[in-house]
Amino acid sequence: MTKITPKMLEVKLKELEDDGLPNDLIEKIRDKIKDEVLEEEQLEYLLNKIYINYNNAIVEASEPVGTVAAQSIGEPGTQMTLRTFHYAGVEEFSVTQGLPRLIEIVDARRFPSTPQMEVYLEPGYAESEETAIKVHNRIEQIRMEQIISDVDLDFVNWNIVVNLIPEICEKKGIDIDEIPDILKRYKKKGTIRQEKNSVIIDPGIEDLQSLQKMREKILKKVVKGIRGVKRGLLTPSDDNQEWIIKTEGTNLQGVTQIEGVDVSRTVSNHIHEVEKLYGIEAARNMIIRESQKVLEQQGLDVDTRHLLILSDLMCTTGTIQSIGRHGISGSKSSVFARAAFEVTVNQLLDAGLYGEEERLLGIPENVIIGQITPIGTGRTRIMFDLDANLEILKKKK
Repeated sequence: MTKITPKMLEVKLKELEDDGLPNDLIEKIRDKIKDEVLEEEQLEYLLNKIYINYNNAIVEASEPVGTVAAQSIGEPGTQMTLRTFHYAGVEEFSVTQGLPRLIEIVDARRFPSTPQMEVYLEPGYAESEETAIKVHNRIEQIRMEQIISDVDLDFVNWNIVVNLIPEICEKKGIDIDEIPDILKRYKKKGTIRQEKNSVIIDPGIEDLQSLQKMREKILKKVVKGIRGVKRGLLTPSDDNQEWIIKTEGTNLQGVTQIEGVDVSRTVSNHIHEVEKLYGIEAARNMIIRESQKVLEQQGLDVDTRHLLILSDLMCTTGTIQSIGRHGISGSKSSVFARAAFEVTVNQLLDAGLYGEEERLLGIPENVIIGQITPIGTGRTRIMFDLDANLEILKKKK
């Protein structure tokens, strides 16, 4: 038996290419085989198997791929657990998973229920925890209520006294001397002065209710960080090669402007935010990735091609459309197809009012009236002329 040489391998792969296999698949085969020690018969057997499996995986003409995709995603979707899980060790850092998250994706919800980001750092910041914390402190939103012990109301002088905790300020990288300037931005009149670890605000009003309202406002003021990013969690990556920041709340635009953040790898689970910042193609990839993540977490094996159809359909108009009566199903040209989906009576009444025409081109409308549907063998339009066939047979005899 003869061992294969690189030249023989290239000849065989060229044959596969001539048989219609795509280039990216041939590249994968080349990468897998080039370091293996194979005999000619083994290579022949392997390539034949690949060719047979590839041809079996090709979609037949007039195959109802949309229906198959809907069933392939919907059927495992019914078996998902209806729970939301927590990150290990951080119980209040919950994340929507399973069926609720899948529904959120296909509905193209404007705001996800648990918005999150995975912020990757550039070389020089990602290697050690000390350098990563510096970036983390610039990202995580810190409000006044997180760095103060209490806020006293002084009714003698009608002042508000804010008592800071110096240890927390130091840990979060906040300079206490800068806090009066930060509060001045929000305060139109009155005076603000600092005494050691306290900030005394004289608003120039002598009204208990107004003072209480101002106290509440001061507690909510953002001292540092990016608006929208409630919390950040510094964790090692899966391969323990670098540090990454997982955040609760998203603001991609703000995070990408921070020094030390790797813009090319940072991701958010907020699909509309991704579309706004990076465009429809990025949003399409996001839909695929998020759907795959949900299904993999639940241990479900759904072919990627079904998810590709779903994402293509949602993004085909150049904006993200939901799968439902407010999106794709509601914008179909066929009256019966819309009526078969939801709010049947309203759809038929509206169609009658506006004089819409039903062309019976799709599948649901033909099922409703009992005609052969235009899929599979129902799409072929070949007629058999019996008389002409008899004439041919007679001539042959």
